[in-house]
Amino acid sequence: QVQLVQSGGGFVQPGGSLRLSCAVSGIIFNIYTMGWYRQAPGKQRELVAVITGGGATNYAYFAEGRFTLSRDNAKNTVYLQMNSLKPEDTAVYYCHAEGRSTWGQGTQVTVSS
Repeated sequence: QVQLVQSGGGFVQPGGSLRLSCAVSGIIFNIYTMGWYRQAPGKQRELVAVITGGGATNYAYFAEGRFTLSRDNAKNTVYLQMNSLKPEDTAVYYCHAEGRSTWGQGTQVTVSS
């Protein structure tokens, strides 16, 4: 059974930082591209960033230069470091193993003064 368990997130003021983690089990983690997505109220879910099994990354335009996606294949975990957060980054964030149907449970990130 594939499981993606997220941690991190919460409330932060504009300009602050948060780190999200996603621990994965039930798949051969190091061969999967992993992605982080987000969904703000009233909006569609959108891609934030993806990372291949080998560590190559690709970011959405709004994440470029502020967010860093990394993975530890020994720990079956992927991380999303978010810096210089803005109110428009407020959303529920989800991790996902590309090509699989399972998603993480979602983590609320709220950026507000």
